[in-house]
Amino acid sequence: MGILSSTPMNSCEGVIDLMETPATARRFLFVTRKEALARELAATLSGFECQLDHVQSPETALARLVEAVPPEVLLIDEGCYNEKAAQLIAALREASKGQSPVLMISEMKSPGDLQPYQDGIVDDVLSANSTMLNWRFRIEIALRDMRLAAELAQAREAALLNAQHDPLTGVINRETMLTLLFRETDRVQRMKGSLSLLLLDIDDFSHWNALFGSEPCDSLLGQLAARLQKLLRSYDLLGRPGKDEFLLALPGCGGLSTLTFAERLRQEAFSAPFSVCGQNIRLTACIGIATSRGRSPVVVLREAEIALRRAKESGPETIQFFNDDALADEFDNDAFDNAGNF
Repeated sequence: MGILSSTPMNSCEGVIDLMETPATARRFLFVTRKEALARELAATLSGFECQLDHVQSPETALARLVEAVPPEVLLIDEGCYNEKAAQLIAALREASKGQSPVLMISEMKSPGDLQPYQDGIVDDVLSANSTMLNWRFRIEIALRDMRLAAELAQAREAALLNAQHDPLTGVINRETMLTLLFRETDRVQRMKGSLSLLLLDIDDFSHWNALFGSEPCDSLLGQLAARLQKLLRSYDLLGRPGKDEFLLALPGCGGLSTLTFAERLRQEAFSAPFSVCGQNIRLTACIGIATSRGRSPVVVLREAEIALRRAKESGPETIQFFNDDALADEFDNDAFDNAGNF
């Protein structure tokens, strides 16, 4: 039901309750010095089950916005529009995350003639000479448009997330991983820092696929992804470039730091058994490591793939560095990057 209330500011203002406020009432805020207009709008909104708060100045509305839950709709009389009103609108946009429409009441015949509308400050303009039923219709449209915009934004965000992540394990997919690696490489070049890639492949995964089937074994990949994620720092990257492969990018880590981490990963991620089809099994993995040194991530990834292939040729649970000479030089020069150590 419609409710009109106003907080006393001077002798011209009072508190007017048309009827009891429903528990689920929505709150509209109307900034106008025309008390009769506010009363008329409250009566028109009787089917809205809303609470219409009426204030006579943007300053009062701004103070009320800070103290209360943001209104679902802000209506502001053109005669009340000033610098404080612009601040009020900006504060409402932030508080409601852009989901509360702002409508201006104006004497102008065309909304296009109103500067706040041209500047996108207000979402719609209601003619002061129009009927209250037309106002209600326009308010409903504004609310619907805001809801649709919010739903569209959520859908876009979900689509973007799905496009960037592997749906099976939730980690970054190959394409997104490469994009992020190019950005991280640019940072490494600017900061003259270090970056290493660690490519992991589960040993004899085809055996488990043949034994249990592909769908149950998909759960093994999810379990492993969760274990790997727990070992990483917040700024490390974890992706899935292939069926049973995982790629880890470790900013701030040179070859020795990454080798130390690889040993830790092999112990902590694979020591506990994995569960599949009611059975506990033990998985192992081979690991290939390559360091960036500011070079193209495509080149470094290829080196990690070569190191992984050599590791697999050497047998299960093998860790292989792409360039052993570079690793030896790093060791001889005591080139540990302590900031990158795990």
